Amino acid sequence: MSDLEIWITIGVLAVATAATRSSFWLVGHHITIPKRVQEMLRFAPACALAAIVAPDLLLGTKGELHLAISNLKLVAGLASIGYYLLRRNMLETIVFGMLFFTGLRLWLQ
Repeated sequence: MSDLEIWITIGVLAVATAATRSSFWLVGHHITIPKRVQEMLRFAPACALAAIVAPDLLLGTKGELHLAISNLKLVAGLASIGYYLLRRNMLETIVFGMLFFTGLRLWLQ
């Protein structure tokens, strides 16, 4: 690609990003989202987080499914789930999960 093509691509992507992010702001209250869609959108952040976290916990270094006890990320993730079910505090769960994973890594490797 030439420099001109790269700059054109960057410009087009910037315009597309600005247009999609500002569309709701520009349209305002002219469009009503159905109640059913609003209810489904409540779960979008959790689904996005699961889509980011799950592959990191379940897949090995070569992209294969790794469900063994030697998968320290999976073990720490399961421990974190247990901690969250007991305490119901997300910040504490994140700190616990990172400390648990770090402890496992230092202890076993």
